[in-house]
Amino acid sequence: MTLADPIPLTDQQHFVLTRVSWDFYEQLLDEIGPRQLRVTFDNGNIEMMAPLQIHEVWKSSIRRLVERMAEELDIDILNLGSTTLKRKDLKKGLEPDECFYIRNFERVCQRTEVNLKVDPPPDLAIEVDITSRSIPRHPIYAALGVPELWRFDGKRLHVLHLKKGKYVEAKASLSFPFVPMSTFEAFVFRINAERPRKVLPEFVAWVRTLKIE
Repeated sequence: MTLADPIPLTDQQHFVLTRVSWDFYEQLLDEIGPRQLRVTFDNGNIEMMAPLQIHEVWKSSIRRLVERMAEELDIDILNLGSTTLKRKDLKKGLEPDECFYIRNFERVCQRTEVNLKVDPPPDLAIEVDITSRSIPRHPIYAALGVPELWRFDGKRLHVLHLKKGKYVEAKASLSFPFVPMSTFEAFVFRINAERPRKVLPEFVAWVRTLKIE
């Protein structure tokens, strides 16, 4: 399954407000609570969207493979899922589709709540970018200091590294440098095109051949 173009969102799935305060943003987050909505804040502009089913399928598939890979390789990770990442001083905030602490696992594993003013940002964020958005999210991730971003657009899994305040495409992952990302990408497509119970054993067998240097 691949996508040719970004999926447009309807007014029922998406809206944007401009020139709003940080206090309004935080109150909105409190009112929304645990509902499945993504709220992006950037310098007084807010975008709210309800993820489509296909979006959730892709992000869950990538998360599933990352977690299974870490388990097989005895790598401790902390998955914060779509926890809101925000900095009042930067006037920026968003919910990633998935985010993980890997190299910084020990620094945050005992935290009940991560504070990005004192704690490091997640080592890896995953962005399933298959819908049209009004507020660009990459600059927000960059401002928050997330060192690695995997962007999946329905056609490719792009590995991006943060360098000098901007994301640049890379061939290898910072978090999993020993993983051939083209093969990992192939499993992302396979797990949605075939039966997971068939694909996962093959994925695990492949992971066990990897050599951590």
